[in-house]
Amino acid sequence: MQSFTEENYLKTIYHLSENNEGAVQTNAIAEKMQTKAASVTDMLRKLSEKELINYKKYQGAHLTPLGKQTAINVIRKHRLWEVFLVEKLNFKWDEVHDIAEELEHINSPELVERLDEFLAFPKNDPHGDPIPDKNGNFDFVPFIKLSKLKKDDKGLIMGVSEHSSAFLKHLEKLGLTLGKPLTVSAINDFDGSVEIIVDDKKTSVTREIAKHILIRI
Repeated sequence: MQSFTEENYLKTIYHLSENNEGAVQTNAIAEKMQTKAASVTDMLRKLSEKELINYKKYQGAHLTPLGKQTAINVIRKHRLWEVFLVEKLNFKWDEVHDIAEELEHINSPELVERLDEFLAFPKNDPHGDPIPDKNGNFDFVPFIKLSKLKKDDKGLIMGVSEHSSAFLKHLEKLGLTLGKPLTVSAINDFDGSVEIIVDDKKTSVTREIAKHILIRI
């Protein structure tokens, strides 16, 4: 059984490796986890001894099959708990991440499966991220960033790639929540800001914000 800290490291390495074919570097892990590189190195050695990662000094780390399975299991629990908190306890989507960070470490496979069944086997969490099934398989839905759309393109808001509370509160204030249909009415050539129509109202978001809003065409 892994400790909470070990699970958090495995989850971090998994996320960092999603868009990186090579080994995950120590400094990237340290930055993501807001800790010192020396502390990361010590933990990587421990995870390597437990055969959860393949690690060589100065070459970075790869998850082993067991390490990947452990990381995906933690992610599955995190996202299921987020659904439960939003749908059953009426938390807002910007309030659930930190609570789910604690709940994801409960080690009870039976609880997880009953939770999944109770929630009617959701495919995505409240932020649009896919929830892996009990076998670790993800049901990916093709998204495109709002920043990549062109004038007059239409789509549904289906996810976000930035989960900070401040960002989610800002989107909610603008009425840009999951499932909302939108139309791109204009794109500013100067700064890349995007003007959109949501609920028959015009609003504008910066290019940086648009990069983190995922749209299904």
